[in-house]
Amino acid sequence: MSRSTRCAACKFLRRRCSQDCIFAPYFPSSNPKRFSGVHKIFGASNVSKMLQQLPVHLRAEAAECMSFEATSRIRDPIYGCAGIIT
Repeated sequence: MSRSTRCAACKFLRRRCSQDCIFAPYFPSSNPKRFSGVHKIFGASNVSKMLQQLPVHLRAEAAECMSFEATSRIRDPIYGCAGIIT
């Protein structure tokens, strides 16, 4: 990803997107709604901590799962993704 554009997380948080931004590979600037939902449910700090604790090869799947959970929780605040599963 070119560093001339900020990732969706850095745009949302109104900060510079560094070369080693933890969010950039998983929240591209082309999909800002994905990060805004994840931020609304989990918070940027918690997402950053969760991604940093995982091995690099599992981070993309974790970001996808957080995005799915956040979207489900926004649509159905009571049951979230459990409502979809059941």
